[in-house]
Amino acid sequence: MNRPVITLLTDFGTTDHYVAAMKGVVLGICPDAHLIDITHQTSPYQILEAAFTLSQAWPYFPPGSIHLIVVDPGVGSSRRPLLAEAGGHLFVAPDNGVLTLVRNLKTRELTAEHFFRNPVSRTFHGRDIFAPVAAHLATGVPPAEFGNEVCDPVILAAGQPVEISPRVWTGIVLHIDHFGNIVTNFPAKLSSELVNGKFEVTLGEFRIYQYFQDYSSSRVGELFLVPGSSGYLEISARQANAASQLGISTADRLTLRLTTPG
Repeated sequence: MNRPVITLLTDFGTTDHYVAAMKGVVLGICPDAHLIDITHQTSPYQILEAAFTLSQAWPYFPPGSIHLIVVDPGVGSSRRPLLAEAGGHLFVAPDNGVLTLVRNLKTRELTAEHFFRNPVSRTFHGRDIFAPVAAHLATGVPPAEFGNEVCDPVILAAGQPVEISPRVWTGIVLHIDHFGNIVTNFPAKLSSELVNGKFEVTLGEFRIYQYFQDYSSSRVGELFLVPGSSGYLEISARQANAASQLGISTADRLTLRLTTPG
């Protein structure tokens, strides 16, 4: 690429200086970098939510793109900083599970401190470690120069639903979008069973029994399951906010039970 692409995904919000400082560091090292904001509105400290958002965005960028992810509640601790490669893309992130939903990773621990800012703040590795590493990658520094390979990156078990008994799974809310749609970690491929079979989704005291292939098939305000464009089942309410109706937040637990064969 004539202008190397660097995406940014954080939980920093947009009212403070943090994102701007990271962008300044990048541009100071690689003035030609094309910076793209995926989002800075990840719920604070929600690693799995960030993992979901990353998984939905990175495959649509051109090969060679660099993805800078800083959702890092363990900043300053012994958690490792990582550089990962997958699908012709590069990922710079803390080793806390934020890369859980990126498949076939080749990972390195960032140990080459001459690529970091000096001094390194114990509370802002996004500015002092991750941003400069992403920028140096954008200038063409090979990944091997940043550190040795590691084979044990943190992978969050919550990224996959768990079958607790035949045809009964527990799962988690990965994300709540702008419209209040609740993205679960139940794969949309279960839809073939939901169409013809009976099921029950349990979220606390609430039960959902309706399934539709699209929003327009339901009544306004009606809660139902739908196979989302993300590849996961979503709980939605037509022209209404399902998350508000149910009082649901990211990382809440839910259960899917198939009550008759599909």
